[in-house]
Amino acid sequence: MIRKISLSLVLVLTLSSNLYSYTKEDRVRDMQIMAGAMQGIQTGFFYNNVDIVKQSAAVLIDTIERVEPPLSELEEKDIITHMMNNKVQITNNIKKSIKKRARDLVKRFENGDPYQALRSFTRIEKFCMKCHIQIRNW
Repeated sequence: MIRKISLSLVLVLTLSSNLYSYTKEDRVRDMQIMAGAMQGIQTGFFYNNVDIVKQSAAVLIDTIERVEPPLSELEEKDIITHMMNNKVQITNNIKKSIKKRARDLVKRFENGDPYQALRSFTRIEKFCMKCHIQIRNW
């Protein structure tokens, strides 16, 4: 019985997630959350508080997972244009890199290596800027 309910729930969630499209408003909200998470990490550094760093990094990782490429790129019908823009691949690579660096940042800060944690933080900022320049055309 529990299996049937679980399977039904997974099926409903999968189908409903396919109907949802990631809007510009969603992206703006997620960018604001990530900016707050980055500020939280800095606060944790300044107060030497590993809990703040861990919590803020978790928020960053969770939020970056929701970020999607621009809808126009996902809906692009011309395969050549889609391949040339490559925004889906760029977005996915940046998401993966930010998650990896955020985990590394927490691990290094917990191990008492604030300089390497700060280095990971700086790399996260570079990936943020890469996305803003390549995807958002800054």
